[in-house]
Amino acid sequence: MSDLTLYLDLASQPCRSVYIFAKANNIPFKYEEVLLSRGDQMTEDFGKVNPLRKVPALKDGDFTMAESTAILQYLANKYKTPDHWYPSDLQKRAHVDEYLAWQHTNTRLHSYRLFWIKGMTPYLLGHEATPERLNPALSELNATLKAIETKFLQDKPFFAGDEVSIADLVAIVEIMQPVLVGADVFEDKPKLSAWKQSVEEAIGADLFKEAHESIMRFKSRPISPELKEQFKARLANFTR
Repeated sequence: MSDLTLYLDLASQPCRSVYIFAKANNIPFKYEEVLLSRGDQMTEDFGKVNPLRKVPALKDGDFTMAESTAILQYLANKYKTPDHWYPSDLQKRAHVDEYLAWQHTNTRLHSYRLFWIKGMTPYLLGHEATPERLNPALSELNATLKAIETKFLQDKPFFAGDEVSIADLVAIVEIMQPVLVGADVFEDKPKLSAWKQSVEEAIGADLFKEAHESIMRFKSRPISPELKEQFKARLANFTR
């Protein structure tokens, strides 16, 4: 039995990146499900693993850590995964790190916002988001995707060159979040669409599908009245 435990909710984009990476690299781990909609992150036991009450989280023997990008780097280094994931070449690795630093306030922020406005509005409020709420979020994400094409992809098949890296993995799970609630953000973007296909093939179509099944079923999850009110407040922040 592996000493490595990953605490995950696969409805979460960062959790999917960690799950896909571990599975794609045959890293043995215990999968501990932490359902955010059920409030599992607030339990006493989980608080001992991550006092920040966020997923993903990692426990490796007595060692614990949080933050998906740091977890990915830790796993790549510990398990000596194929070099393309987190390149040893200084400049290729710098390109990966550059994207990981940039994405928090760009790809993640804007994909997440569009997901909440398009997907969570009908789930929480019982009606579709208005164009006045939806269109600005879509425009922000489109600008981010344009930057990905022109800055990070350029004429390469992947962010760091000819092979997939953790930067590509972190990007694709974020971009898929609004796609899975009906926002076709790949429309009229042939370069980005070709990149998505390449990433999916590099990961493996079955694993890619498996990792995203949870978010496709998120509307069927039970949610407590208290959490529903918290989620409504979060949604209101995204639509001001």
